[in-house]
Amino acid sequence: MRKFPRIPSSFFGIVLGLAGLGKCWIAAEMAWNLPDFFSQIILAATVFVWAILMALYIAKWLVARDEALAEIHHPVQGCFIGLGGIATLLVSIAIAPHARDLALVLFGIGGLGTFAYSVYFTGRRWMGTLDTGATSPALYLPSVAGNFVIASVSGYFGHEDWGALFFGMGMLSWLALESVVSYRLFFEPGMPLAMRPLITIMLAPPGIACVAYLSITGGIKGDKPDLFAHALFGYGLLQLFHLLRLLPWITCQPFAASYWSISFGMTNLALISIQFILRGQTGYIEWVSVVLLLLANLTVFMLVGGTVWLLLQGKLLPPPLAVTPKQGPGNQGHPQIQQPS
Repeated sequence: MRKFPRIPSSFFGIVLGLAGLGKCWIAAEMAWNLPDFFSQIILAATVFVWAILMALYIAKWLVARDEALAEIHHPVQGCFIGLGGIATLLVSIAIAPHARDLALVLFGIGGLGTFAYSVYFTGRRWMGTLDTGATSPALYLPSVAGNFVIASVSGYFGHEDWGALFFGMGMLSWLALESVVSYRLFFEPGMPLAMRPLITIMLAPPGIACVAYLSITGGIKGDKPDLFAHALFGYGLLQLFHLLRLLPWITCQPFAASYWSISFGMTNLALISIQFILRGQTGYIEWVSVVLLLLANLTVFMLVGGTVWLLLQGKLLPPPLAVTPKQGPGNQGHPQIQQPS
């Protein structure tokens, strides 16, 4: 019998969505002279949720180590391990105005953890441990999303040189994986029902890339967004329209925590549009930013509502992964698909 909830690492995606919405409201309050009431509440909730999830995840490693290792070796769930480090990086920004020294410590821990797992994960995949059927947009998380977030937070703390370094890592990793993931979506059989929400991760790379690029090129005080920033934003909007077209297909199943996959990409698109305004952009962006902020709020509030409902029903946690003997590189068969969270 379980004595505590053994959460999967993918639950840290909740922190990413909340942190992204909090950053949206910080930018909106600056752009439109709004009170900082909403951003502070959302960021406080972000830190609270992160602290609970981190404590539960550490406890899982202490008392259910085999289950935690099975998650790392799982071809789909293993993609989410790095979210703990990414969530820690985002929390460092949330607490920086109140406790900068602690924020810098979390920045260091989160950055090192995220980068280390990215190297481990990619190296393991290069040994031929991934079945084609397990290929999904979740592959972007360790080396693409992770390095972009390190770049973004580095820029926030004034380390633009380090940010540029990690931006390059994330950008070229994205370009390398984009063809792999696109081939899977175009030419292989459709995603199993439980994995369909992972397609919404396609929205994340262009948004995170643009946020990182703006962060290391002056932040909100930089010059007007250049062609490259607009190109990244445009590609993000294109991916959003793709997902809107697929929404009935993706959501033809009951709500699950895996639906949080869309939250970070959605909130980053809204954040970009408002940061464009703060950097002096005018024209279409003035109404697009309002639409995207409304969509980001609607998305996150619906996800929070669905998550709380599942929690109250005792249905939030997915079944535990089966603990199986560790397989060697190149000897991993088609995975048993578990409902990703």
